[in-house]
Amino acid sequence: MSIYQFSAQMIDGQEQPLDAYEGNVLLIVNTASECGFTPQLDGLQKLYEQYKDRGFAVLGFPCNQFNSQDPGSDEEIATFCQSQYNVRFPIFSKIDVKGANAHPLFTYLTDNAKGIVTRQIKWNFTKFLIDQQGQVLKRYAPQTKPETIQQDIEKALQS
Repeated sequence: MSIYQFSAQMIDGQEQPLDAYEGNVLLIVNTASECGFTPQLDGLQKLYEQYKDRGFAVLGFPCNQFNSQDPGSDEEIATFCQSQYNVRFPIFSKIDVKGANAHPLFTYLTDNAKGIVTRQIKWNFTKFLIDQQGQVLKRYAPQTKPETIQQDIEKALQS
């Protein structure tokens, strides 16, 4: 099994099979517009710009499960990400990343990359690095700044 068995709705409402990203290194992130870590969107966009031509993408999944820090509609979230942080990487519709209604992709991610204390996602901006075969390479804590992941991205792109 890999992430390619899943699909998710893009922020514009279109269903996106994740096998469209097959062969790419991915950084999957649960995002929020009103979080202390929201400025990481800038760093995520910079990583995307730096590596997109080498087969890398950032996939953002807005989530409102942590202190209601992404309360807006999909349209409001998309506008915010583009106007405030010039986000051009793919953003998906708002989802749950934990609990009974967690999106199956995030259940798969957390089953394959457990956190330090729990497998559950504990906060916004938890990041998962995915290899070209759709397997989870590594999980990063919310406070991990995108620029510190560069070396791992480089290594994954060379594999």
